Amino acid sequence: MKKIGIIGGSGLYDIEGIDNLTKKTVSTPLGDPSGDYHIGSLNGVEVVFLPRHGAKHKILPGEINYRANIYGFKSLGVEDILSVSAVGSLKENIAPMDMVIPDQFFDRTNGLRRSTFFGGGIAAHISFAEPVCPILAKALYETSSSLGITTHQGGTYLNMEGPAFSTKAESRVYRSWGMDIIGMTNLVEAKLAREAEICYATLAMVTDYDCWHESHEHVTLETVVQYLSKNIKNAKNILKTLIAKLPDTSKCSCKEALKTAIFTKPENIDKKCADKMGLIIEKYIKK
Repeated sequence: MKKIGIIGGSGLYDIEGIDNLTKKTVSTPLGDPSGDYHIGSLNGVEVVFLPRHGAKHKILPGEINYRANIYGFKSLGVEDILSVSAVGSLKENIAPMDMVIPDQFFDRTNGLRRSTFFGGGIAAHISFAEPVCPILAKALYETSSSLGITTHQGGTYLNMEGPAFSTKAESRVYRSWGMDIIGMTNLVEAKLAREAEICYATLAMVTDYDCWHESHEHVTLETVVQYLSKNIKNAKNILKTLIAKLPDTSKCSCKEALKTAIFTKPENIDKKCADKMGLIIEKYIKK
């Protein structure tokens, strides 16, 4: 049975119709994930949920162990990941309560987040020109639109560091660069999912206009939470509908992202390093 992973808030696994919901604690050679994985069945598909900020939302974007989160999904046999997250809009035509299915990312983090499984004895360089799975992204867009939700196909997600929201100057510069939405988490998830050869796409829920829009109040946590609670209902409907008719991603190029990416020859990889990488590279280093 195909398994699909969903990263988002803790409320997502309250989707009506989920059967046999259980929790599973996963340990990884890269540390602890954000929390327990919640596993259930929805429309005959096994679904694995993970709250990226922890069950009680105690983890800041810069504190998330992204590598452990994605490794955990891989260890549970997840083949595709749908990432649901709140974002701010940097465009007039992308309004609060809209959905965006971004197809590009732009990094504005401070470089401290561990965004690769490699290093420490193994060198690899994945292709990341197209950072999301086109099959999943298309399915998300079509499903969201079919439900009457204003949905934007494509666009660039600027990944800021946070946890503070933007200054006006930053927001104006990002707009001048042509960025579409802004958030704090999805870029690293996308990179690691690609290295793990898991298809990945983002369902971005617009909650605010950042702080650039003169006729709208500046983004505050109160505003974000208010719109997020409304948007999460739409997100649940999208996920429930999509999971009932999941596209086939078995032949997607995401599934072979490491085929020509690992530069270090298998005979030059020591056992300790190979063991730590485990599931990520095992099919490529068999001697």
